[in-house]
Amino acid sequence: MKLGIPIYEGVNLLDVAGPLEMFYWAGQDNGDLQSILISEDGGAVTSINGVRFEAQASFAQMPALDILWVPGGDAVALQTIMKDPASPYLQYLRKTAAKAKWVCSVCEGALLLARAGLLDDHEATTHWYFTECLQSFPRIKVDTTHRRFVVSQNASGNRLTGGGISAGLDEALKLISLLFDDERAKDVQVTTQYFPKPPVMGVIPKTPKCSIKWD
Repeated sequence: MKLGIPIYEGVNLLDVAGPLEMFYWAGQDNGDLQSILISEDGGAVTSINGVRFEAQASFAQMPALDILWVPGGDAVALQTIMKDPASPYLQYLRKTAAKAKWVCSVCEGALLLARAGLLDDHEATTHWYFTECLQSFPRIKVDTTHRRFVVSQNASGNRLTGGGISAGLDEALKLISLLFDDERAKDVQVTTQYFPKPPVMGVIPKTPKCSIKWD
């Protein structure tokens, strides 16, 4: 299976690198899951925190995927993509989602899927700060309880959306379970020693008004 992560200028690094690590180990022994970083022209991009990294293919080189994983990123970058409904990025999402077994997003990547019309009639979640933005799409049932991930399946396909940034690690393990089984996911959990016990426990605040404009 081929899992593609379409990246862009201003993408959130952990939305890409965290799940990518999980997927790498999931396919390491059997070679049955290949993860590919994809950009519009196949070139490098710079993440929101200034790390520049390479893509492995262009949109044209990867016309079909089994799994589409859409990361979040800088609000300005998201707004730029979302303002143009015919943008190459959104067109690529629509094209690949049509044949993909699973269409996934983490963090604000849900807004990109929503703008592409790929979350219509599905339940979905996103980063707590952008919940109201996702609620702007009337055909999406938006989770407001800040679950780490939401699985939604209906006649239009399989969707898996994740909360903010670090939620992509939990979400990636869930996807591995869905693609294979819980044992494969447990193996990845142990290999990556993912048994989180944060030293602090804050409280998610009230979601602010949506700051991204795309109409």
